[in-house]
Amino acid sequence: MTVVEASAATGKAAAAISRKPQRSTISDGSTRKSRTVRYVLLLLFLLFVLTPVYVVLITSFKTSSDTTAAAQWSLPQTWTLEPWRKAWDVLQPYMVRSLSLAVPAAIIASMIGSANGFVLARWRFPGANLVFAFILFGMFIPYQAVMLPLRQTYQDLDVTRGIPTLLITHVIYGLPICTLIFRNYYATVVPNEIIESARVDGAGLIQTYARIILPISISGFVVTLIWQFTSVWNDFLFALFLTQQNNGPVTLGLAALAGGQKVDYAASMAGALITSFPTLLVYILLGRWFIGGLMAGALKG
Repeated sequence: MTVVEASAATGKAAAAISRKPQRSTISDGSTRKSRTVRYVLLLLFLLFVLTPVYVVLITSFKTSSDTTAAAQWSLPQTWTLEPWRKAWDVLQPYMVRSLSLAVPAAIIASMIGSANGFVLARWRFPGANLVFAFILFGMFIPYQAVMLPLRQTYQDLDVTRGIPTLLITHVIYGLPICTLIFRNYYATVVPNEIIESARVDGAGLIQTYARIILPISISGFVVTLIWQFTSVWNDFLFALFLTQQNNGPVTLGLAALAGGQKVDYAASMAGALITSFPTLLVYILLGRWFIGGLMAGALKG
């Protein structure tokens, strides 16, 4: 190779080396811009979501004279906990009744839905798809369409309006969604080989479900428990028709707190925050398993 060719080759190599950082710089710049746009959009979304929370929070510490439309964005002139005391005094018995309703309703519906999902997904029987379709049909029946017939049925059966009536109703209406979640969960997470091995070892349906399926169903139970607890806790329509003011859940208490000719907005906002704490606590404690369990049950229909 001559000196000229060597110099040319060296020049090409140097040019190639010098061009690589330029492409990297362009790539880094576009990545930085996309990251900036993403963060700005997330910040705007966060502000959009937290703005009502800000209004509710600061209003709950205001006196009655401060709760005006003109001062809704302003900080309280006088900070007080009296709205929180008033809201708690009114809502405390309703909170106890709601806990006695939401916790067993979520657990019972999840357990029955888990058993249904296992049988429909891995312990097949003739007509399983038809049974599954009938169960899912319950998800598409509007609550408003069955409210009056349901109330009349309870009256004909001489069932007293109250928390037990509401418990039965929420368990029944929670079965379709719990069955769907667990059926898809077991169809994607549980291999057939495990079920076949249990059958070879002589395990029956109940033994297989209790000893093999339940221990690996934590993520599915987290999803259904959060779903059911939130739905039952926030329900107002069933509570309005199937309970009374003196034995109803917290949603009726919140409506009573916000009712009347002269509304105490500070106490109403404090009550709204108090009633949201249990569901928030459930999400904080179980949220780490929620997305994984939800995705595991959404991969196969």
